[in-house]
Amino acid sequence: MLIRLIYVSKVVDSQSSQLSESILKKAHAWNTENDITGVLCEGQGVFLQALEGERGAVTRLYSRISADPRHTDLELIHCESITERHYGEWSMAHVSLSDVDPQTKIVWPEFNPYSASGLLVMTRIAELIAQGRTVTNAAA
Repeated sequence: MLIRLIYVSKVVDSQSSQLSESILKKAHAWNTENDITGVLCEGQGVFLQALEGERGAVTRLYSRISADPRHTDLELIHCESITERHYGEWSMAHVSLSDVDPQTKIVWPEFNPYSASGLLVMTRIAELIAQGRTVTNAAA
C-alpha cells in the first residue's frame, strides 16, 4: 500500500547550504534504496517535507526523521493512502523557501504550515514546484 506523509518541523540551529546538502545527500541514498519519493521544502526556519512510498518504508523513515536532533516541534500534518505519487520523479526534490520572493508573497503568502490543512500544504508545494526555478533533485 502506498502512502503520502507530510510533516513540518522547526530548525534547531541556523539553516545553511551545508545542512541542506547533507540532508539531501542522505535522503537521496536512503530514498533510492527504499523506493521513497518526495520533496523537502526548507527555509525561513522550517522544514516541510512530503514523503511517498510503501507504508512500511515511509513509516520507518519518519521514525528516523523524528529522532533527528537538527529539528524540533515535528508535527505530522497529513497522511493518506494513495494510488499514484505526486513526486514520483524525485528521490528527494528540494525547494528553498528562502528563494520565494518575500516582496510578492504570491505563492507563500502569510502561510503557517503548522495551522494549515494537509491539502493546503500540498497545494502550496505544487505551486512552488510549478515555479520551476526552486526545485532541484538531490541526485543531480
